[in-house]
Amino acid sequence: MQDKVTEILDQIRPQLQGDGGDVELVEVNDGTVKVRLTGACAGCPMSTMTLKMGIEKILKEQIPEVKEVVSV
Repeated sequence: MQDKVTEILDQIRPQLQGDGGDVELVEVNDGTVKVRLTGACAGCPMSTMTLKMGIEKILKEQIPEVKEVVSV
């Protein structure tokens, strides 16, 4: 599953980088995907929305085994 998550994050990444941010995959464990938002995303007040309504939504749609995405 980690390879699938990495592949999808690579598709999302250009959008984040366009706003000066990025996302790093930290760990995939039992349906929980742990990521680290970096750059402009790290301190952005909208980062929670980016994480939940963007990254988590896309991952859940494409990989049903994903239960949640959390920022570490």
